Amino acid sequence: MRGKRKDLERALEGTFTDDQRWLLDKELRQVEWLEAQVVTLEQEIERRVIPFEEQIQRLVTIPGVERKTAWTIVAEIGVDMSVFPDARHLASWAGLCPGNRESAGKRMSGRTRKANRYVKRAMCQAAWAASHTKDTYLSAFYRRLSVRKGSPKAVMALAHHLITVVYQMLSRAEGYIELGGDYYDRRNKPRVVARLLHRLSRLGYYAQLTPIGPPQISEETLPPDAAESVPTTPNTGKKKRGRTCKCAQRRIVCKHMTSANINSLIQQPTSGAQFS
Repeated sequence: MRGKRKDLERALEGTFTDDQRWLLDKELRQVEWLEAQVVTLEQEIERRVIPFEEQIQRLVTIPGVERKTAWTIVAEIGVDMSVFPDARHLASWAGLCPGNRESAGKRMSGRTRKANRYVKRAMCQAAWAASHTKDTYLSAFYRRLSVRKGSPKAVMALAHHLITVVYQMLSRAEGYIELGGDYYDRRNKPRVVARLLHRLSRLGYYAQLTPIGPPQISEETLPPDAAESVPTTPNTGKKKRGRTCKCAQRRIVCKHMTSANINSLIQQPTSGAQFS
């Protein structure tokens, strides 16, 4: 509204009476009183959570979990996790598990049940905040699920994951360990590189892989004039099922023959590759 101050001033001319000013003054005073009450309550909460400051400091290290969310977790769950047999029982108690409704072998709606609404609301808000963080494992977890399941289900799954992390941190008295936003790429590195090479070949480019650091092993490229000389699937005496390789005729990088070389290149001790 800062850019519309002049328009607001002109809109108030001629129609803003003394009675309206008096009522607005009373409403503003009530808002200021409510804000002062909120500050007083926060100060009282800070005084009462002093014995749990160590656990709260651990919880706020989780991406998306702020101090007020940590207050809610400590107030509703506590810091003694021995009351729950495992993390799944805690997630079920908090209402962050999908519904298990099945009749005559047919799975019904997977809607979550009504449980502790305070913990459920706090964890869903923390999950939504964590999904917007940069270069974190939790944001990668959200993006990975949102593509297949949609945003609402991905947020609920991330909230379930967060409550599991909270259980492990409080039960083990350990801090949060960040795995990084590229965790899934590092875990499935051969598949990621093969998929990217396939996308480049479909766009009409040949890619050369050069590892960063020793040993210097490069992936041979296929020049356009040597596409006809690319060997096809070797004859091993057994008739392979499926269609024969036609990558040479189509003048594209053969992903059937180079998959083994790509995997052996990727699994070197020094990870990382650059495209040229």
